[in-house]
Amino acid sequence: MQWRALVLGLLLLRLGLHGVLWLVFGLGPSMGFYQRFPISFGFQRLRGPDRTSSPASGPADGPGVPSGPSWLQRPEVGTTAAGRHQAPRRPGPGVCGPAHWGYVLGGRGRGRDEYEKRYSGAFPPQLRAQMRDLARGMFVFGYDNYMAHAFPQDELNPIHCRGRGPDRGDPSNLNINDVLGNYSLTLVDALDTLAIMGNSTEFQKAVKLVINTVSFDKDSTVQVFEATIRVLGSLLSAHRIITDSKQPFGDMTIKDYDNELLHMAHDLAVRLLPAFENTKTGIPYPRVNLKTGVPPDSNNETCTAGAGSLLVEFGILSRLLGDSTFEWVARRAVRALWNLRSNDTGLLGNVVNIQTGHWVGKQSGLGAGLDSFYEYLLKSYILFGEKEDLEMFNAAYQSIQNYLRRGREACNEGEGDPPLYVNVNMFSGQLMNTWIDSLQAFFPGLQVLIGEVEDAICLHAFYYAIWKRYGALPERYNWQLQAPDVLFYPLRPELVESTYLLYQATKNPFYLHVGMDILQSLEKYTKVKCGYATLHHVIDKSKEDRMESFFLSETCKYLYLLFDEENPVHKSGTRYMFTTEGHIISVDKHLRELPWKEFFSEDGGQDQEEKFVHRPKSHELKVINSSSNCNRVPDERRYSLPLKSIYMRQIDQMVGLV
Repeated sequence: MQWRALVLGLLLLRLGLHGVLWLVFGLGPSMGFYQRFPISFGFQRLRGPDRTSSPASGPADGPGVPSGPSWLQRPEVGTTAAGRHQAPRRPGPGVCGPAHWGYVLGGRGRGRDEYEKRYSGAFPPQLRAQMRDLARGMFVFGYDNYMAHAFPQDELNPIHCRGRGPDRGDPSNLNINDVLGNYSLTLVDALDTLAIMGNSTEFQKAVKLVINTVSFDKDSTVQVFEATIRVLGSLLSAHRIITDSKQPFGDMTIKDYDNELLHMAHDLAVRLLPAFENTKTGIPYPRVNLKTGVPPDSNNETCTAGAGSLLVEFGILSRLLGDSTFEWVARRAVRALWNLRSNDTGLLGNVVNIQTGHWVGKQSGLGAGLDSFYEYLLKSYILFGEKEDLEMFNAAYQSIQNYLRRGREACNEGEGDPPLYVNVNMFSGQLMNTWIDSLQAFFPGLQVLIGEVEDAICLHAFYYAIWKRYGALPERYNWQLQAPDVLFYPLRPELVESTYLLYQATKNPFYLHVGMDILQSLEKYTKVKCGYATLHHVIDKSKEDRMESFFLSETCKYLYLLFDEENPVHKSGTRYMFTTEGHIISVDKHLRELPWKEFFSEDGGQDQEEKFVHRPKSHELKVINSSSNCNRVPDERRYSLPLKSIYMRQIDQMVGLV
């Protein structure tokens, strides 16, 4: 009888212990339950007041029990009486404090100290200067080697120290031929980086080289989007720097300059115009031959970003020339795409047929194929003041929040999975896959521009965690498998861009530490004999012999600006904006003026012109249903972590770091 009493006592003790764990920590009666969800990152979300089931009460798909992380769950989107979709109902604020989260996430009080020790506190001025010089040196090393070994070809092969141009032997090699047009791409793309770094001598020399040696009268078939953002955008940016009466970056004027860069931009844009002809929708062909126009065998399918991200550069050119043609065709393409969005979700797909308007690619996300479309809706509004652009952006952002955003409602409080934006079917909102791509890392920077700083902090931390794991961002990362799907890293700038913009918004030294990590990774893993090379494999760090032009025009530029606190860009308030290729454009009233009388509406009309020159007010630049803004980051948090240690550890666990 004694042994029976002993067994019974032990059983009661165990049940009591489990009850205490349930009441205090919300862990439930069986720790083994977590193993049913390998992608739950080691913890189970607490139930809110509307959840009644415990983890032991039934199968994973039982009432009230989620089948995995909230990223796998479709947001709950209701409809109003008028048929409009309401915002999804996300989990409410957390019911547990930091002590609970420290326990659940495995920190037990140590995680907070570890992260704060590494990231919080001031970033010494000497270290900042050292990192600024390292970023400048990175640019100079790549640029000088391009000029020595590759110019006048388009790109540098940094491993073998020679130049690269279009692949004439294989016209189907779009990875090369879409970008390289035999027009000294890397030199053109790097012009405004030279100016921002204050190198007036080299800037003036480079501009003269471009004027004297670059021609667009080439038998080159290039992607309209790439030629626009890399070449047209850079020419316009450099032209504006040269003709700026204030000369904030030093004396960047060119003796006897007669608007040659503007004329070159005009010549290039005219050669791109055939892409907009003979399409039934007004959406342009993806590629054009600079000498002969649209190839006879041209593809009728294009991505949304490629066709809908031309308005900034084409609009600037139109306003500088006083010729509405370029802005008109770009805006017509944006409107055509916008009118093809889903009536149910408001989402757009990623690939469309330009003749039929049929969506070939029905995936809706924030990465490749869609990224800069959203970016340019907002930036076009900032530059030109067209209220229509803001209205489209607000509606698009609302649909993104409704159908793409998963995870807990708040970035820095509450329970549940961190916010993440997933890929869904544009018509149903159903999850299509469990990967995200590196281009999506631009989105936190875009959120900074609209004041959604808190949400930007969380999304940025996710991408930074992936960077910490691999020393680079894989082109595609599967968050369910916690592993890359596509393993290369071509020196992309998107994470650096968002890091820079978040630092400008918060002045939190955390982002200087992030920038230092990125700089050191680039130096360690990508530097080769004559420049910086694409990583072929982010795990084994094998390399490809290619240094894309955006490395000098964006990656190095944003790293340099991150650490150069005294740069004229930062002394101008909100005078400057960056294009999607990182080219700097001054925001001023001249780009809000219409040199022509009638404007862009299919039926003409003075009312459309007056609508276009609408001047934005500060309160208008706030997205519908925005839950946070810049004022949500108070001064007292400036030297604390932007994301609490418990949540940083949670994200690190999600990507397999801890």
